[in-house]
Amino acid sequence: MRAYRLAYDGRPYYGYQRQPDVPTVEDTLFAGLEAIGVLEDADQKPPNYAAAGRTDAGVSAVAQTVAFDAPEWCTPGAVNAELPGSVRAWAAAAVDGDFHPTRDPVQRTYVYHLHAPDADDSAVSAAASALSGKHDYHNFTSDDHRTVREVSATVERDGEFLAVKVSAGGFPRGFVRRFVGVLFEIAVEGAPLSRAEEALGEESLQGGRGIPRLSPEPLVLTGVAYPNLEFTVDEQAATSAREVFEERRVGGLERARVASSVLSGLSSPN
Repeated sequence: MRAYRLAYDGRPYYGYQRQPDVPTVEDTLFAGLEAIGVLEDADQKPPNYAAAGRTDAGVSAVAQTVAFDAPEWCTPGAVNAELPGSVRAWAAAAVDGDFHPTRDPVQRTYVYHLHAPDADDSAVSAAASALSGKHDYHNFTSDDHRTVREVSATVERDGEFLAVKVSAGGFPRGFVRRFVGVLFEIAVEGAPLSRAEEALGEESLQGGRGIPRLSPEPLVLTGVAYPNLEFTVDEQAATSAREVFEERRVGGLERARVASSVLSGLSSPN
């Protein structure tokens, strides 16, 4: 049995987990495994298959982890042979049959790249600290169980962006986007720091008092840690992945530049 690290640009997909009639990362992976002969039918899962998490539509990853029974020749490079550039395997590890990528992680980490050039950085750091720790986060998710978690969060300024790093053993549905939503309310919209205390309170917040769930595209799954498991980087596959994502990065910069040019031009009719 083998475990693989996957990196993907989640923006073209309706999430990681397969769904009927819409493109997902998982469907794309299974189609690639069928094309290289690891899987007989892309409508079926590989034997003993499981994944670390079900990222939402638009969410990207660098450390998504999947495991399944795979032949020895099935390196990350081989997995990539029939995958689009938006999905890349880049590291692998041999694992025991009882390894389970969903149940075994001791920590998962997400980073949300919040565009907030005018944010109050001291306020957002204070809010992240106030929201960290062991709490019942029932207001941060649509789940109605397993809402008590121990969470740590840090914030770093990177130009016009705030990189909000959130870690825990696991997360309920939609958690990180609402967690950052509270930070946005405090640091950008001017809500008082007591908003964090309100969000963590026993009272259910609904309607206009509910926590906003920010857009998924700025969110990246950056880490999934397992005890006593080390992945070996496939240098050729990793180099290929770096080239693909560098092209996508430059393309994004070009699109942003064009949008800035149009925005600038709209200030004058001449």
